[in-house]
Amino acid sequence: MAYPVHRHLTIADYAALDEDDRARWELVEGNLVMSPSLSPRHARVSKRLLIQLDPQIPAGYELLDDIDVDLQLAPVDDPGSARRPDLFVVDSAEFDRVDKVGGILRASSVLLAIEIVSKGSRRTDYVTKRGEYADAGIPHYWIVDLNEPVSLLACHLAGEMGYVDNGEHTGVFITNAPFDMRLDLDALVR
Repeated sequence: MAYPVHRHLTIADYAALDEDDRARWELVEGNLVMSPSLSPRHARVSKRLLIQLDPQIPAGYELLDDIDVDLQLAPVDDPGSARRPDLFVVDSAEFDRVDKVGGILRASSVLLAIEIVSKGSRRTDYVTKRGEYADAGIPHYWIVDLNEPVSLLACHLAGEMGYVDNGEHTGVFITNAPFDMRLDLDALVR
């Protein structure tokens, strides 16, 4: 696969790239950033998280994993940013839009982004993506940390303050935001 390295990429440039089955790519301010392939443990936790959450997602929304999301942080002709959250909830109308007209999903239709902390992603998940997702206007952001005890940091937008949270949760996490959900964190690693 040939990757353009001579210029910063727009979202359209990024979307036009061929798929690469050897690595996971994201676009950060026009620059391609490679993330290592998921570890077996990370993939298993992601699957278990999806299995627990999917039945709880209300009609009108889709729970997706590891798909590009345009953060919409720059005009279309400027270098763009696209991330691949481990899991996220998007409005079904946006899902249908991509099926009909193509392109990639837009952050303006994402309700919840979830990242699972891996070796080498701690700062990215807790600092960089937290800031980017807040700037993109994603209302809810969860960070699942697999260090014992497994924990979840549930962030929500609070206007100009960006994300705020009420500290990490362990054991069973119950919330009504963005909708009623129950998540057994310990079951993710058992």
